[in-house]
Amino acid sequence: MADITALPSTQGAGPLHSHVFLGPGHERAERRSWAVIWLCGAMMVVEIVGGLLFGSIALVADGLHMSTHAGALLLAALAYSYARRHATDPRFTFGTGKLGDLAGFTSAIVLAMIAVLIGYEAVQRLFTPVPIHFREAIPIACLGLLVNIGSAWLLSGGGGHDHDHGHAHGHGHGHGHAHDDSVDEHRIETEIGPLILTVFEDGVPPRFQVRLAADVALAAAELIIETERPGGARQVFAMADRRDYLESVDAIPEPHEFIARVRVGAAERSHAVTFIEHQHGHAHGKTGRDNNMRAAVIHVIADATVSVLVIGGLLLARAFGWLWMDPLAGMIGAVVITSWAYSLVRDTGAILLDMTPDDAMAETVRRVLEADGDRLADLHLWRLGPGHVGAIVSVVTARQHGPEHYHRLLARFRSLSHLTVEVRQAA
Repeated sequence: MADITALPSTQGAGPLHSHVFLGPGHERAERRSWAVIWLCGAMMVVEIVGGLLFGSIALVADGLHMSTHAGALLLAALAYSYARRHATDPRFTFGTGKLGDLAGFTSAIVLAMIAVLIGYEAVQRLFTPVPIHFREAIPIACLGLLVNIGSAWLLSGGGGHDHDHGHAHGHGHGHGHAHDDSVDEHRIETEIGPLILTVFEDGVPPRFQVRLAADVALAAAELIIETERPGGARQVFAMADRRDYLESVDAIPEPHEFIARVRVGAAERSHAVTFIEHQHGHAHGKTGRDNNMRAAVIHVIADATVSVLVIGGLLLARAFGWLWMDPLAGMIGAVVITSWAYSLVRDTGAILLDMTPDDAMAETVRRVLEADGDRLADLHLWRLGPGHVGAIVSVVTARQHGPEHYHRLLARFRSLSHLTVEVRQAA
């Protein structure tokens, strides 16, 4: 069999296409990270200077702890800045979108080390109690909690509406109506000429509509549409003549994810068209998650959690003399932080090793490419950055389809930012 390999001609800057795979809101996240660093840095200086002036070793210790907090956030901010400055550097084959995941992975390791140190200190104090200066320790813990709350507020956008309504890349809607999500349109080349098959649901129950070319004549009884859903359920739709177009008599049940097989008249073969639920501009789930910001937020939340536990432990220790409550609170905090660090290491490690980011998307891509009898010989999906997925597909077909045909089929996947198609002609 003959092999035909072709690269995509996707939209982007320059003679080829863009390799900028930064997440939506990248620069806003960078600014928020720097703002939190300034807040933590100022708090650190105040605590260390105040502790030295007033002879409070506890205040100095909390200031030094705040320095580790600021250091972890500095890693996130530097990753944002570096990724932005080098986003178009050709030395990065697939851009700098994964730099945030690398920073998140590193932050998770640091977080795990902090949890180990907290746990070690807590166990040591459980067996060898030390005097607790409640008058200093409780206000310091409360002050640390307030700083963490302020940091979380800044990282979440400062209370403003920080939504990104733009798409993560330049792909169109994939079916000719880039700004109208009420219509899902497919062109079918049939034996009698081209047909336009749509699912129309603009304020009405969704139905199939078929529009014909000016020189094509087709009666409603000559057209059969049968849907096949992922579980194997099938449904045949009868058509009615609406003068300018044909329309299915029955509404289409949700969800709109199925293969529609269109048969015209006495034709032997049907034409398969795949419908999927559209991915809109917002990136969802693990594919769109910004793990760099996630790591920064986890650092803040972990610190706030420890502060709450410490405040509770100190209050109980002072009220009832339960000195063991303070180290117990530390051990609980260490366990919680370790679980968060493990989750972050697992997710970012999978991205750095190019694991398939979305099994459901991979299965849907397979169904779309194989709906019309072609065979998917090879499929690779990996994450390029927040909201961006790369794909390499190898398709075996008995028809004279070129790579552009499969690009059109996959154009509906909004997060699919870099696609390479190999077409192999079946014997």
